[in-house]
Amino acid sequence: MKTSKKNTKGLYIQLYSIHGLIRAKNPEYGRDVDTGGQVKYVLELAETLSKDPRIEKVDLLTRYIKDKNVSEDYSITPEKINDKLTIIRIKAGGSKYIRKELLWDHLEEFVDKSIKYIKSVGRLPDVIHSHYADAGYVCSELTKFFGIQFVHTGHSLGRAKLSKLLSDGLTIEEIEKRYKISHRINIEETVIYYADMIVTSTSQEIEKQYGDYKNSTSQKFKVIPPGVDIEKFYPYNEVKPLDEEARNIINVISRKLHKFFMDIEKPLVLTLCRPDKKKNIAGLITAFGEDEELQEKANLAIFAGIRTDIQTMPENEQEVLTEILLLMDKYNLYGKMAIPKRHDTQYEVPELYRIAARTGGVFVNAALTEPFGLTLIEAAASGVPIIATNDGGPKDIISNCRNGILIDVSDTKNISTAVNKILDADKLWKEFSENGMNNVKKYYTWESHTKSYLKELENLFAEV
Repeated sequence: MKTSKKNTKGLYIQLYSIHGLIRAKNPEYGRDVDTGGQVKYVLELAETLSKDPRIEKVDLLTRYIKDKNVSEDYSITPEKINDKLTIIRIKAGGSKYIRKELLWDHLEEFVDKSIKYIKSVGRLPDVIHSHYADAGYVCSELTKFFGIQFVHTGHSLGRAKLSKLLSDGLTIEEIEKRYKISHRINIEETVIYYADMIVTSTSQEIEKQYGDYKNSTSQKFKVIPPGVDIEKFYPYNEVKPLDEEARNIINVISRKLHKFFMDIEKPLVLTLCRPDKKKNIAGLITAFGEDEELQEKANLAIFAGIRTDIQTMPENEQEVLTEILLLMDKYNLYGKMAIPKRHDTQYEVPELYRIAARTGGVFVNAALTEPFGLTLIEAAASGVPIIATNDGGPKDIISNCRNGILIDVSDTKNISTAVNKILDADKLWKEFSENGMNNVKKYYTWESHTKSYLKELENLFAEV
């Protein structure tokens, strides 16, 4: 029997996001494959929820990590973010930082210690909200134990990943060894069964991805797109007084780009993503490298996560980064292409979008599949026209924002054709830029997300 929301206090929500590196100050987005869009989503959701007057308390539960290879920050618990938001770190599977596929065997420990934590608070949360299948398993066990309302967001799904890996030529044995994919899929079926509500970013996610699961029932799903921080990702043409920190950020970015480009004034073709094969960075470089006319008129900047020594990175990331550098050499893109080793995601990235807009550039998401595409709405809010894969989230984003072009990214010529089309037409560039800045405020803010989210929770409580 599920508990209902009967007390007069504000809501107490627990968010669960177990893998990756999570901290409030200067998050290391892009450091590795486990510290990407999901971490950003959860942190921004948690912060926005904590600002709502209907919320009394938000806890974000993640894994405790004490490892000389990562910051001490990941061993601080509790980490108080504001009066209503706290990060709680649970020790499970030792304290070394390990990739998410190795965490499955340690989730029972995470469940046991989460139960102890919940009991120690002295009040049951009104809602537990899991992110990804690992946290989904934990919350499935917690809802069985306590009877708490259970919300889930998948972020990515095992069946879709299995299909993609098989199409890439991997054998089922290789996939099982690396990803434990059948176990993940079974867990996802369990999560779908026990969840009271499942939040998705797009309707396509429900139809094309969750539709492959036998436990899916349409009434559980709610489409609530994530948002963008419009205070941080403000329009490129909005005049704001620059403090010393802002000026320093602009100078740091300028120095980084000057190291790579012969002509810094040319329009910037920008992409930001993890060094992951499915992001199709090689396709973007090939498109740029094979179009000499495009090279004459624009620069290409690829911010592909954070790296130190490529040889020490995980195999997938090694392969992607090595391919990037080899393609740069193959097409002799020195002086025309930038591939910085690191960037500050909290402060430098918003300015990068505005620099791209000021130069009359474009943002490209060339991913082969894209469940949503947070970078697309960040670019849109900043005033950069976008080019993206005709798959998943980008279809909804461009339909709502009317600020770019959808393409089949499997043909690299489609990428260069779309870039040229926007760069060569001032009127089109301006139309896309203004549409993006205006329509993001209508459809993709965390405030609008929170409003819809809390409304759906009210409906959930009313059903109990």
